[in-house]
Amino acid sequence: MSLSTGVQAPDFELMGVDLIKHSLSEYRGKWVLLYFYPKDDTPGCTKEACNFRDSFDELNEVITILGVSTDDIDSHRKFKEKYNLPFMILSDPEKQVIHLYQADGTLFPKRTSFLINPEGIIAKVYDKVNVNTHASQILRDIKGLQKE
Repeated sequence: MSLSTGVQAPDFELMGVDLIKHSLSEYRGKWVLLYFYPKDDTPGCTKEACNFRDSFDELNEVITILGVSTDDIDSHRKFKEKYNLPFMILSDPEKQVIHLYQADGTLFPKRTSFLINPEGIIAKVYDKVNVNTHASQILRDIKGLQKE
């Protein structure tokens, strides 16, 4: 099954950097940005995460951000602390959710994001992510979708 706009987002449960398991279903009723990225503390991934951080006040008013990569909790914790990232980062070392969301890459997960509406439906898929402008793109898109 292809994950595309209008499809129910698959539920999952992953350990967060806060050492609590997070599931997509616990965010029902809220907009969620589920974003997959290759690796902690690498140039592109750092730019993308810091782009979300720098727009967090505005983003946080309308959406919950969940980042996912295969890095372990300790790596995520260091990445989060080093760059003062105010959103949750989830660890998927077995690539179960990465595979479920078809974000598999050759060595690392692909940089892809899913905008999920409060009913758990995928509202938008971002296959081509610009790490410098992704946050503003999300804000534009979610504001447009909320008007519909």
